[in-house]
Amino acid sequence: MNPAGILSLAVQTVVAPRDVARLLLSVRPGAEALWTAFALVVVLNTLLFSASHLLAPVPVPGVLANPAVFAAMQAAVLASTIAALTWVGGLFGGTARLRDVALLLIWMQALRVLAQALMALVLPLAPVLGTGVFMAITGLGLWILLNFIDEVHGLGSLLKAGAVAGLGLLAMAFALSIILALAGVDPNGMALNV
Repeated sequence: MNPAGILSLAVQTVVAPRDVARLLLSVRPGAEALWTAFALVVVLNTLLFSASHLLAPVPVPGVLANPAVFAAMQAAVLASTIAALTWVGGLFGGTARLRDVALLLIWMQALRVLAQALMALVLPLAPVLGTGVFMAITGLGLWILLNFIDEVHGLGSLLKAGAVAGLGLLAMAFALSIILALAGVDPNGMALNV
């Protein structure tokens, strides 16, 4: 898909998230394509994060200053979110498969890359405007997530989708905290305990 097509699909995702969810799910990419897309969004998010801190240096907590660690954290958060939203959605009667939830969340991460690039351009020029853009992006992200969850699980209710999102994100945070504790990461200082 060319850049114009990606931008057009991004706009459609905001305007008609359910239609885009159905379109993406109809593609049915193979496992290799999903894994490649997963790796690509993790790498792009990491590159943008690292570049933004090179251009506007702000303190980054402990191990997250290392791009490899940041990328690993991004991958862990995305994978555990996919698993949690699939599992919790099933508890609410949802029918989504792991690969379907993965596809939609990977697309959301691709949109996040576009949003981060926009923020990187707006913030240095107009910090106050940047705050408004950030709030708008956050609200739109939540709107898209709820519609994607409702569509992929066939819940028939944005309220149920909200419950799945809330409980799914709590489950993801709990699982991730256990993984980080086992890896020896101190959540307060974000440093490895050796």
